[in-house]
Amino acid sequence: MELFFSPFDNLVCILLGISFTVWFTLLLVFIIVPAIFGVSFGIRRLYMKTLLKIFEWATLRIERGIRRSGSNRDFDSASEFEMSDIFYFARRGVESIMDDEVTKRFSAEELESWNLLTRSNYNFHYISLRLTVLWGLGLLIRYGFLLPLRMKNFLSEKVHLMCYRICVRALTAIITYHDSENKPKNGGICVANHTSPIDVIILASDGCYAMVGQIHGGLMGVIQRSMVKACPHIWFERSEVKDRHLVAKRLSDHVEDKSKLPILIFPEGTCINNTSVMMFKKGSFEIGATVYPVAIKYDPRFGDAFWNSSKFGMVNYLLRMMSSWAIVCSVWYLPPMSREEGEDAVQFANRVKAAIARQGGLVDLLWDGGLKRGKVKDTFKEEQQKLYSKMLVGTQEDRSRS
Repeated sequence: MELFFSPFDNLVCILLGISFTVWFTLLLVFIIVPAIFGVSFGIRRLYMKTLLKIFEWATLRIERGIRRSGSNRDFDSASEFEMSDIFYFARRGVESIMDDEVTKRFSAEELESWNLLTRSNYNFHYISLRLTVLWGLGLLIRYGFLLPLRMKNFLSEKVHLMCYRICVRALTAIITYHDSENKPKNGGICVANHTSPIDVIILASDGCYAMVGQIHGGLMGVIQRSMVKACPHIWFERSEVKDRHLVAKRLSDHVEDKSKLPILIFPEGTCINNTSVMMFKKGSFEIGATVYPVAIKYDPRFGDAFWNSSKFGMVNYLLRMMSSWAIVCSVWYLPPMSREEGEDAVQFANRVKAAIARQGGLVDLLWDGGLKRGKVKDTFKEEQQKLYSKMLVGTQEDRSRS
């Protein structure tokens, strides 16, 4: 059976091909390439400014409508010869005449046998087929296997940054980083207030971090196993998470290796609604490593970044983020902090939390974010009951005296 295509079908196919080409070109030029080189064309900031203008215009229109209704409020490259080219021949001539013990020490050592590197034998040329095949095999091994293997960390960091920056652009995230000279360094722990799962993307698009988390199954488990092959992330089994000493040991071993990436931790343990900072768990402050505080503050005018996990699932939350106007936030890298003499882990955690709250304009609270899901501990209730009983006893004594 033969198939015949009408001119209209051919036109549709051509238009579809052109559309796909244009779409892929725009994707490559405006998203992938800028993400690889870490540059920006300013489109997102222009988009943000345009939105602000639209918001201002809408506000003015509302205010005019209110005034009209009687309100009294006033809203109001070819090579050429150079003189330096003669130096090589002059040096070789002098060496041939004198063969001194000094000049020869500034040239590459002459090898008795060739090591299949063209840079160690500049007179290399075709001698035999076997030798050429052997040289080609060596070239393939050196550049196709050894070089990528030795550049693993470098390539891993670049790929991670590229992927996170693509995610940032997909969310139309406009991020302003302050005081980048204080960015976390290897062998340290980065702690930040927690508003949303995209906090990780916000920070990781400006630098690479080792993540800490619980091992999952399914697709998430596959992703975690793939990530740990390229970067030394710290994943715990569910039973291990309850063992604070084991967790502290794993974290301590990581930060002692100065070649490993800084650990990213959100000590609150849950997402808070961008207005406050709640109690920091003391575990990450018991290790004794340098802590790099980071404050994150979102601009709610463009979209609410807070994830209320008890109300919205991950898919629903991501859909809300993708349908927001934009994700606009500021990130402040605070100076590194260390545990002072005589200061326990809780005091150190509170001092770091206070610094983050002060810089981000957030309310500093002592309450445990775990109250979001769990009940108040009985010990805490008992303490409050004891305080209340003391107040009652004191009141009765005052009355009896009077």
